Amino acid sequence: MDKNGGADDFLKEPLLQHSDSVTVTVYQDEVKKTRTIMFKIGNVKCASCVTSIESALGMVNGIRSVMVSVLQGQAVIKYAPDLINVKLIKEAIENLGFQVFEFPERDVAVCRLRVKGMTCTSCSESIENALLMVDGVKTAVVGLSLEEAKIHFDPTLTDSDELIRAIGDAGFEADLITTGNDGNKVHLCLEGITSNEDLTIIRSSLESVQWVNHVDMDTEANKVTILYDPEFTGRRSLIQCIQEAGQRPNFYHACLYVSPSRGEAESQHEILGYRNVFLWSCLFSVPVFIFSMVLPMVPPYGNWLSHKLYNMLTVGMILRWILCTPVQFIVGRRLFYVGSFDALKRRSANMDVLVALGTNAAYFYSLYILIKALCSNSFEGQDFFETSAMLITFILLGKYLEVGAKGETSDALAKLTDLAPDTAFLLSFDGDGNIISENEISTSLIQKNDVIKIVPGAKVPVDGIVIKGQSHVNESMITGEARPMAKRPGDKVIGGTVNENGCLLVKVTHVGSETALSQIVQLVEAAQLNRAPVQKLADRVSRVFVPVVVVAAVLTWLCWFIPGEAAVYPKDWIPNAMDSFELALQFGISVLVVACPCALGLATPTAVMVATGKGASQGVLIKGGSALEKAHKVKIVVFDKTGTLTVGKPVVVSTMVFSDMPIQEFCEIAAAAEVNSEHPIAKAVVQHAKKLRQQYGLNSEHITEAEDFEVHPGSGVSGKVEANAARNILLGTEVEDYMSESEQLARTCVLVAVDGRVAGALAVTDPVKPEAEQVISFLKSMNITSIMVTGDNWATATAIAKEVGIVKVFAETDPLGKADKIKELQLKGLAVAMVGDGINDSPALVAADVGMAIGAGTDVAIEAADIVLIKSNLEDVITAIDLSRKTLARIRFNYVWALGYNVLGMPIAAGILFPFTGIRLPPWLAGACMAASSISVVCSSLLLQSYKKPLHIEDTRGPVGYSNSV
Repeated sequence: MDKNGGADDFLKEPLLQHSDSVTVTVYQDEVKKTRTIMFKIGNVKCASCVTSIESALGMVNGIRSVMVSVLQGQAVIKYAPDLINVKLIKEAIENLGFQVFEFPERDVAVCRLRVKGMTCTSCSESIENALLMVDGVKTAVVGLSLEEAKIHFDPTLTDSDELIRAIGDAGFEADLITTGNDGNKVHLCLEGITSNEDLTIIRSSLESVQWVNHVDMDTEANKVTILYDPEFTGRRSLIQCIQEAGQRPNFYHACLYVSPSRGEAESQHEILGYRNVFLWSCLFSVPVFIFSMVLPMVPPYGNWLSHKLYNMLTVGMILRWILCTPVQFIVGRRLFYVGSFDALKRRSANMDVLVALGTNAAYFYSLYILIKALCSNSFEGQDFFETSAMLITFILLGKYLEVGAKGETSDALAKLTDLAPDTAFLLSFDGDGNIISENEISTSLIQKNDVIKIVPGAKVPVDGIVIKGQSHVNESMITGEARPMAKRPGDKVIGGTVNENGCLLVKVTHVGSETALSQIVQLVEAAQLNRAPVQKLADRVSRVFVPVVVVAAVLTWLCWFIPGEAAVYPKDWIPNAMDSFELALQFGISVLVVACPCALGLATPTAVMVATGKGASQGVLIKGGSALEKAHKVKIVVFDKTGTLTVGKPVVVSTMVFSDMPIQEFCEIAAAAEVNSEHPIAKAVVQHAKKLRQQYGLNSEHITEAEDFEVHPGSGVSGKVEANAARNILLGTEVEDYMSESEQLARTCVLVAVDGRVAGALAVTDPVKPEAEQVISFLKSMNITSIMVTGDNWATATAIAKEVGIVKVFAETDPLGKADKIKELQLKGLAVAMVGDGINDSPALVAADVGMAIGAGTDVAIEAADIVLIKSNLEDVITAIDLSRKTLARIRFNYVWALGYNVLGMPIAAGILFPFTGIRLPPWLAGACMAASSISVVCSSLLLQSYKKPLHIEDTRGPVGYSNSV
């Protein structure tokens, strides 16, 4: 268009010539979804073998391509899974006389194991080293707080059983949680089996199912493992196949086999176990304390306890020895002896070693005193059996409280896991689409393409699409969105959410591990296994901690014993009924047991676990401690424009009519011409006309379609509409006067011409998100600079940036250019976060120090992003950065507390205050302090559960401010 021409000049002659016939072309994807399978083929000796295989498979319906290598003896086949399956392809090759072997679907398999018995980072490092020693293990990550191990391994060299044995050899217990291919595998228990013939019948029946790839029978346990294609069949169909395999229906029965694994019940069992052991310990320790500290002060009882049975052996000594021994060797064996022995066997040391050394030193020295008193009539030594018994009891109390507190750290994840309901209502239909039955079934038996009924107040069991009904669904537990979301036919629903007021019929799209809820849980679990870089400090300290403490304890004993024997310090420093050896020994034992490597080891993982769980509950998915740590350093946030700062959906913001035509009629004419167009602007025009109908009280939202509709790329659309009279309608997208004004306001002007003359115009824009301006302002208060980078033109980009308060803009930038801009910023030494949609912005998300994919919805597995924001709300960008800052501050506080405790506690336990104040730390009290240090670190991390978002737009009043207090 000539920019000097006017609007009327531009439209004097029709842009689009009249056509008597309209041809509508509908393009469909001709390329069906294909898959690739690789076979190892035996007996392939020459080119003729290759030709025969390729020719035979080429004639099979569903085979897209075949490539056979005579040198490698391999075949790579692409096929359409809706036409043929792997089993039929394999049989086709075998029918030619060749042997066929399947390659593993992946070179690397993954499994997750539950690990029991870890107490500190030394334990987790020992397990990692043991796993990495197994042939075929690629990587091994062990999470101390999560009590899990995630291992990547070569399935041709090892398996999960071998990995469990390796952990067992290292002195810990482990059991399998999941393997990487659990999504397409099912384990079923069989009933009604009386002979091997029954198993053969069932195997044959299952193998006849087209989408079953492999069947493995366990004849001893009457169990069957089936590998199948979840796209085309499911667990319920396989169970039904078994039940129909017998001489009559339901001759055989099958049910899901669930392998025993540690869940909430077992976690509660562990807590109860520690509580019961603690109470048993108290049963003996409390009397020991009374006989040692209380009754000797009461004359009648004191005289009785001091009564000599033989030589200098007293009643009190015998009672204390009898009561202390079960605590030392029964209670202590289960909790400390086994752990310390296993640690020393693998050439490492942990807290169990320190406790075992301290309690054994106290017990066996007291036993020496008892034997010497028995054998001598002049010996006046004093035992301290109470030290050993009370030390073990206080440590048990600490363990009991610590296990309970650690269970609270995974509370958010447990709540996510429990969101899905146990059952669902499955609907069956006849050939005409009428409902003929409704059955309540287990959620685990739902299959893809099932239709389920969700009544008001019920939870949505799996992901799906609404096909009938209207309602509002509360998605706050998944996305953090407080407002219930309206659902109509065609809308997606997420498993675990709650249907509020209407009845919905939903077609299932995702089941099992493919649901959004399962992916969120998997992502959070993976994040909690991922170590933060700051954890390296604890790892380095833990490697030398126990040896240093043992050396310190020995030096403490020597520094008190030798001067005591040489009378360097006054005799009155030594308490009554003690000598210098006993005093020195008590100081040494106190040093041993007051030191706490566990507090250091728990400082980071407990905080990361709570933070990632809290973030997930608010729709912010943080992929591990590394992303959490990097986010707190962010100084620049780079925003994409479309769909990030803006809504991403064009709307009509103003309408201008240049004639006496009513505005409703004008919009109806424009919408009639646009109703058959798929262009986003056309949809905005149509939606605007529908809203006007509602405003004018018209019940119907139906838009009359234009006749002779035609699309003209770069110009617009044309058609005929019957209004008060037949008028030719022309729509253009450029008008000089309005384009100039609209660009300044970041708007697109749609011009409508009726009968060859301008009738009016519609201003369309992609509106800025309502929270965008305040979010940018709030980031500024956090000392974070906001930058916009977009592929749009400079005029539009500048207008949007001005509206939201962004000063620096990069416009007309392609996806790779966005990544280059981020690298330029990083060269200045600045930590950069990129916020985009996770698709077009993938290169920039990867290039940034922290990539945030916003508006992910149910697609939470975005590889390019470090942080996934489920909602499209920009407030979550602030939440992610602020949660990171609060978490790192909490981790630092934990480290200061844990290190400060050990730095101050060990000298006090060594007696540094004793010469000046007469105050010393008895071993049992030192043990109580050690237990309290671990509990305090876990409780400190639990304070993150009270985290609140720093910005709520609807609640904001007055100027925006930010506080980074812990």
